[in-house]
Amino acid sequence: MKQGMLACTLLSSLVLLVSIVSVCPDAHAVPSFTRQTGLQCNVCHSNPPELTAFGRKFKLEGYTLTDKKADTTVEGKDLKINRYFPISVMLLLSDTATTTHVPGAQNGTAGFPQQLSLFLAGEISPHLGGMVQGTYDHPSDRFTLDNTDIRYAKHTTLGSKDLLYGLTANNSPTVEDVWNSTPSWGYPWISGKSAPSPSAQPLILGGLAQDVAGLGAYTMWNDHLYADFTVYRSEHAGGPQPLTGTTFPINIQGVAPYWRLAWQQTWGLNYLEVGTYGIHVSSTPNGVGGPRDTYVDPAIDLQYERPFGVNLLTVHASYIYEKSDLNGTFATGAAAFPSHHLNTFRADATYHLRRRYTFTVARFSTTGTADPILFAPAPVTGSLLGSPNSSGFIGQAGFWPVQNVELTAAYTAYTKFNGASQNYDGSGRDASENNSVYVALWLNF
Repeated sequence: MKQGMLACTLLSSLVLLVSIVSVCPDAHAVPSFTRQTGLQCNVCHSNPPELTAFGRKFKLEGYTLTDKKADTTVEGKDLKINRYFPISVMLLLSDTATTTHVPGAQNGTAGFPQQLSLFLAGEISPHLGGMVQGTYDHPSDRFTLDNTDIRYAKHTTLGSKDLLYGLTANNSPTVEDVWNSTPSWGYPWISGKSAPSPSAQPLILGGLAQDVAGLGAYTMWNDHLYADFTVYRSEHAGGPQPLTGTTFPINIQGVAPYWRLAWQQTWGLNYLEVGTYGIHVSSTPNGVGGPRDTYVDPAIDLQYERPFGVNLLTVHASYIYEKSDLNGTFATGAAAFPSHHLNTFRADATYHLRRRYTFTVARFSTTGTADPILFAPAPVTGSLLGSPNSSGFIGQAGFWPVQNVELTAAYTAYTKFNGASQNYDGSGRDASENNSVYVALWLNF
């Protein structure tokens, strides 16, 4: 699809989504947490899922803040249950078009829905709460358990300073984090799934999401120093029980430790978080025995916030260095040699205008070890040079007519794709031909 047809697709999609927005009722609350707390969603979110300082505190304390109205709970000596069932719905409608269509495939792919999520979220009992997300995924046409975090939290003191401590059970490394510079809640908040995407990314960048079960402990000292340590095991939803791992590329041997350390600080109107996180995974591909692949993914990150009157600037950045020894993959002939590395950098800046408009620019880049087998030539998805190197930019604009409805449009531009700017796949396709327009309507109720 050339530029004229791409513009036509974008225009028709915008007309459709604006028409839908125009009939949406004015609402001032989102999902279960708003019903539980009695607070508007912009108290916890500057731009969902971006958390404010209050939102970070609410999550760290186990999602347990309530509005304390006497008639909203059933209470007894050993029971406290909210009268209102804490369920919410997220509906995402979208359309995605690439600059040049993928050979043999339709361009202008509609997601109706792209995603439908049900949330069971809120306080379970004093000090214990959670967020359980079940999602219908359009490409796979099935419901599955999505991001889930159950946590218990309490306060004590250490050195005369407040010490928050807690436990978390979750199904994705970094889903327990409260900053938006880590993979689970990082930018892009929403994006299309039908456009071609680079072939290489570090394992911690979603490679274990919803495929593991983890149990961890975390603490926040003096509202400054945060630490988290969680261990994960493979759980393979949809796989045989007991697990054989025969159709899964990652099968964790023992446990995979995840670590997180961060410091947050405010001065004047400025807020800054700097930290590190990472994971170590020992895995046997497509089985539970045999030669192992080992991944070590250390990372550094930062988050900066600065209000300008009623407006707000937020900035996130992260750098992930992945060192992998793919002995198991090499033994099957799926890699040319065992030792590899990836360097992944991501940064984004969003200007929030009067809580109704958002404007985001983002940069992404991945470089690493070339491997002619692991990154083999193939039309659209492959690499002529056997290289994982990809880079580009994203520009996005969002409009919130009400706090639980967003209309958004994004443009992704690649400067390099799977190793090259031109003829990257060996079949004549250029990186810029994967540039895409994404428009979406995001409803939360």
